[in-house]
Parts: sequence; C-alpha cells; structure tokens
Amino acid sequence: MAEERVEPIALHQEMQRSYLEYAMSVIVGRALPDARDGLKPVQRRILFAMQELGLTPDRPYRKCARVVGDVLGKYHPHGDQAVYDALVRLVQTFASRHPLLDGHGNFGSVDDDPPAAMRYTETRLAPIAHQALLDEIGDDTVDFAPNFDGSQQEPTVLPAQLPFLLLNGCSGIAVGMATSIPPHNLGEVVDGLIALIRKPELGDEKLLQLIPGPDFPTGGEVLLSSGLRETYLNGRGSIPMRGVAHTEEIQLGKGRHKRNAVVVTELPYQLSKAGWIEKLAESVNDGKIGGIADIRDESDREGMRVVVELRRDTDPDKVLKELQRRTALQSNFGAILLALVDGQPRQLSLRQLLQTFLDYRELTLIRRTSYALRKTENRLEVVEGLISALNNLQQVIAMIQEANDAASARASLMVRLELSERQADSVLAMPLRRLTGLEQESLRQELEELRTERQRLRLLLENRDQLLDAMVEELKGLKKRFGTPRRTRLVEGGDALIAERAASQRPNTELLRQQALSALPGDGRVLIQADGQVKIVTPQVLGRLHLNDSCPVGDELSPARVILPIEPPPRLLVVSAGGRVALVRWEFAGQQPGLLNRFLPTGLDGDPVVSLLSLPNQDNEELSLGLLSSDGRFKRLPLAEVLDLSGRATSVLKLKDGVVLNSAVICKEHHELLLISDIGRILRLPVNEATLPLMGKLAQGPMTMRRLPGEKLIGAITPEQPQLLLMSSAGALVRINTSELRYGQRGDLGTIAVSLNNETDRLVGFSSLDDITGIVTSNGRHGRFDPNSLETVEPGAEFSDQLSLQKDETILELISTIHP
Repeated sequence: MAEERVEPIALHQEMQRSYLEYAMSVIVGRALPDARDGLKPVQRRILFAMQELGLTPDRPYRKCARVVGDVLGKYHPHGDQAVYDALVRLVQTFASRHPLLDGHGNFGSVDDDPPAAMRYTETRLAPIAHQALLDEIGDDTVDFAPNFDGSQQEPTVLPAQLPFLLLNGCSGIAVGMATSIPPHNLGEVVDGLIALIRKPELGDEKLLQLIPGPDFPTGGEVLLSSGLRETYLNGRGSIPMRGVAHTEEIQLGKGRHKRNAVVVTELPYQLSKAGWIEKLAESVNDGKIGGIADIRDESDREGMRVVVELRRDTDPDKVLKELQRRTALQSNFGAILLALVDGQPRQLSLRQLLQTFLDYRELTLIRRTSYALRKTENRLEVVEGLISALNNLQQVIAMIQEANDAASARASLMVRLELSERQADSVLAMPLRRLTGLEQESLRQELEELRTERQRLRLLLENRDQLLDAMVEELKGLKKRFGTPRRTRLVEGGDALIAERAASQRPNTELLRQQALSALPGDGRVLIQADGQVKIVTPQVLGRLHLNDSCPVGDELSPARVILPIEPPPRLLVVSAGGRVALVRWEFAGQQPGLLNRFLPTGLDGDPVVSLLSLPNQDNEELSLGLLSSDGRFKRLPLAEVLDLSGRATSVLKLKDGVVLNSAVICKEHHELLLISDIGRILRLPVNEATLPLMGKLAQGPMTMRRLPGEKLIGAITPEQPQLLLMSSAGALVRINTSELRYGQRGDLGTIAVSLNNETDRLVGFSSLDDITGIVTSNGRHGRFDPNSLETVEPGAEFSDQLSLQKDETILELISTIHP
C-alpha cells in the first residue's frame, strides 16, 4: 500500500479555492445559457440525447423516464428530478414561446399545477428544434468533448440556426449573478438579424423598430417605456407588463338581472392564475379593494376567463384600475440580458446579443460548407476513378486477373492508371452492374453535378457576401415555416401610465411635504445623528456651533453624521455598518425646529449608520454605489438596483464575521476613488470595470488597498472638488490637492498624503470642501469651522493648522454638508 501523504493547507485558502471552483462550475456548467445556442448545459444534453435516441418529430413519443435515464447515464450525472424539471420546461407552451419539445400528457399548467411523474409523460423533439438546432449536428459544425466519464462524446454547443436565447428567453441564478431574458417573436427577431446582416451599422432606433419588445407565450401587454429601451440598449432594465381585461355585463341566472363585471382573459408572463385569484380574494376580504361581489375562474380549453363580478352601482373602470394598481395584473419583468460569451458571463445589449449569434452562425456555415466541400471532393475523386477505369475496362480486367492478391491489384491500378489509393479501392469494390451502359452514363452525370457543386461551395467560402446571402435566405425560410403572429400587444405611453400608477399609490406625500416645509426656516439645517435621530436646527443654533461655546445637540453623546439644507430636500440613501441600505423619504409633518422629527427607515434594528448619501434627482446609468468594508474590500453595484427599494432596510453586502461596512460612496464611471487610511496614506484608483467591477448584491468585492500591520482604512471618497480636507484625532488640519496624488492599482500601498505629528496621532476624518464643516469631540462638544481658510499643501507635507482642544480631548469625527 502506498504511503499516505498529508499536505497541510490554510483553511481560508482551501475555502477560497473550492468556492471559486464551485462558483465557476455553477456559472459555466449549470445556471447560465450560452449566447450562441441559448441553452443551458442540461437543456443541450436533453436535446442531444433525444436526437441520439431518434426521437424526431416523425417518430412516436417515448416515455420521459427513458429520456431522463439516458441523459443521466451518458451526459448529466445529477438528480433525476432536476433533469425532468428542465425537460418539462422545454415542453410547456406557457413557459416557452417556441417549445423545443413536443409533449404528450400532463406537463403542468398556468395555475402552477405540477406535471405528472416522468413514468407517465411522453415526449419527442419539436420540429423547430429538430431543424433549427440539431439538423447540422453531423456536419462538423460544432466541437465535441468527452462526457463526464470519457465513454461518450457530446457537443459543446448546438449548431443553432436561430437565436433561441431571444426566442424563448431564459432565467437562471448563478453565484453572484443572475440572468432573466424575456421571449421574443421569431419573425421580428429574424427581421432584426437580416437588417444587421445587410447593414451592420444599423442605428439603435431602427433596430428597436424591428424588435419593439418581448412577445410572451401567455400574451398580455407590454408598456413601451424607458425601462424597455434601457433593457435593449444596456442589457438590464425593468419591463412593465399588464394583463388583458375588459368590462362587460353578465347574466346572473336564467331570467335574472344583469351585473357589471371585469373579465380577465390574459395575465402577465409567469404569473400563476390560481395564485393571483387567491391574493385578489385576500385583498377583497381585507377591504383593500372594494366593490367586488364574487370571483370566478371560468377558464377552459378555449382559453382563460376570470370573472370579477361587481356590486351594484360600482364603476367597472375604477375597479379595473384598482386591480392594475393593487395586484400583479400590472407588474414588471426584471430583465438581465446575461449569457456566456467565450465561456465568460457578459451582460449584453440587444445589438450585442444578435451580433454574437450572427458571428457564431457565420462560423457554423463556414464549417458546414467546408465539410460539404470535403465530402464532395472525396466523392468526385471516387467517381473520376471509376470513370477512368471504365474507359480502360479491358486493361483493368487484365491487371486484376494478373494480380496475385488485392494489394497487388491495387498497386497495379495506382501505377498504370495513375489512380489514388481511394480510387483504386473503389474500382476493386465496383460491382459488375456498373459496367452497364446506363450505369456509366449515370456516373458521368454525377461527375458533372459534383463539379458544379464543388464550384458553388468554393464560391461560398471565398466570397463572404454570398455566404451572408445564403444565411439570409435560410433565415427567411425558417421565418416562413416557424414564424407566428405576435401574441403580446404593445401599448404606447408606458412611462405616463407607470407614473400615474405610482402617483396613485402615494396620494398625499408631496402635499404633506410642502405644507411641512412652509412651516420650517428656509435657512435652517437638518442634522442627522449616528443613532438615527433627525433634528431640524435653527440658524441661531448653527451660529453657536463652535468649540469656544459648547453646544451639545443631543441628550447623549451621538456624533452627527451629516448636515443638509432643508430646501430642497435631497433623496438620501442610508447605509449601515451591517451592509444594509434604505431610502429616506422626507415627509415633514409640521414638526417644529429643534425637535425630533423622525427616525431612519425601519429594519436597521440598532445597526449603526455609517453613511448617508445624496441621490441624484434623475437616474444616471453611469452611477454606482460603492461599499468599503473594514477588511479592505470594495464593491460596486449599479445604483439602479437600490433606487427601487422601499423604506425598509435591505441587505446589499454579505459580510464575513467580524467585518463591518466602513463607508459608502456614489461612484461615477471613469471618475476616481480615494481610499484613505488612518496613518495618512491615500490610494487613488480609477472607477472603471477593469479596476472596480460591478457586482451582484451578495458579492463581497475584491481587495483594494494593501495595508501595513496595525493600519486601518477610515473610509473612501469620490472627490467632486480638486481639494480634500484631512483631520487627525489631535485636531490637526490640512488641505491637499488630490490631483497631485498618483494613480495606483488594487493591491498597492498608496501615497503618503500627510505626515502625522506623532506615533499616536491618527487620521479620523476627511471631507470635500463645503460651506459647513463640523467636528465632534470626545468631550461631547460639537463645533464648526471654515475649511476655505486653511492653507493648501503638497501631499506628504505636515499638517498646516491646529484646533485648540481641551486636555485629553480628541476629535472623533468630521461632519459634512450634503448638497442636493
């Protein structure tokens, strides 16, 4: 027995390596589709296994258990239920716009009914999958790789003739990322592809006219909005959807009176009919929606019909608006066009997704044509050899008769008639019927056809325009055979309808705010303390905020975090030490200056506030939320992901034990970020995808600034002005030009920005220059000073000014003003 070898390894290193391997396995091998054929690995293996089983559309159905068994045993060694669930979704007509499998039996319903067990259901390939996905699988169009045990070969991608990622959509949750792509209409997608082939520089507006929006298998309506446009141009956005409903009079029993009703005939995509009816009934019973007498599901084989019977004297149009406002009858599809490109996850715009498919399709056409050319030339070689032998038939017979064996005969043919080895073998294998005159004429006709075909294939490979023309004709043929009319209607004015719905959900907020603001001093300030208290401070109190006249603002020591003007109140984002964020919605309800106004949003549960950030009045795609944790990791996530939050705190960062969030900043693409340590070093980094990539909500972010033993990061800032104020715990002040700091990269130590006066002194605060800058001391005193009076020094110099502090008093924190 070989001697066992134990290799010690640090736990954190093994966990990091193993987790990375697991994450990449989930991302590449399970959750995300390939942008080329639009399939996840399990879907691709199901289709290939069915092709190998011969389950073509013209063959009888086969039990799903047989298919699942083949997939498990040959290609996908995972759970049988997981494979069956993936197979079921490929069959469901309400989940896929163009189902790739044809099912026989119970495969579930729009009511969330589960499918029958795999031993009862049957399936086979749908015509569109057989022709547009698998038809060229044997033409050397794609690469094959060994399966999990090396006993079989499986395709790495299928030779798709259509972009099924757009046609059927896809959803999947990986590690730190997710994809959610809506289905589209085949005819519109083909029109977009042909337009890009004909004119690669086609404008976005023209492309969006050809592919105006998703086409869901369940119908419904899509509201044309800025969210839809953002999805197609940037690969991420929110698409508003709405069910189809109308009002009508229904007969209540034979000979009885009529009553108004709202009849719903189509629901938004992926909305369970039974679940929607149940929640609607709960809202009616709770009194949230009035005027409804009964709810009946009258759906049958002819289609969906949910009747919402109204009470007498109830306005049906008003109830319909309530249904759209308070239920999922109008909802949003959160689109993330994320797919694998060259084995890497990428967020793609509509144009990039289409172009990725076209590049792949061109490559498969080249490989298919090359394969056909090789076959044609091989056959042409054989036919030329046969004709040469027939032209010298007596000589061939004599050579064969004279030869001692087949090898001698082959060698003689190759020498005397100048035949290749393949030609000589075909002559020796030629049956006697080939000697008839009819067969000889047939060979000569085949020779001409092969030469013509060879010329055609060579032209395709040599002339890209002809290859693209062939691609266009192929797309037109597929559109003619598989194209269907659009099911989802497109409704103009989506942004106005969404704004109207949102305004109806917040009826009096703006009025209350304006009434409250009118009672407050316009030159006052809002003071936000670290314990979450929000106070309105009068100009008189502000005038007394200086160190020579102590003026504690709170009953207990609670350092202030920010000072901001009352009018206009900015949108604020609260960020806690535990990695949670929430929006502050200012609704002053007539509070008097100097009194407690309100607390921060619920859900913080004592979690300390580390940052309050001013949000822009309008959404900006270049903005992101940057989060710096105490272990030196910095993460960016799109600001749009947190702007739709409610007033309750939501986690956006998963922290390790013992790690807290240090600070948060609003980052702008192609600007800069400063990371500041307590010993006076600053690392200046560019804000871009390469250095500081955008990440998902639960990701931790990469390590940034390398620190010395005992060194701590005190925060991060994205300077809006060229000068930065630094303050130490001993009250020393300095102002530096950030433009004089050199740029670094992740893992650098940074630049010495200021020299501390002694070994015990540490930086405690920093700020851009604003009209009010305050401090909080260890003795509970609050003060303010004018930062513009400070001298500007070069990075690395000593502090230029010193505040006068009491004995053993230190500076705890800087207070900055937030501007709208």
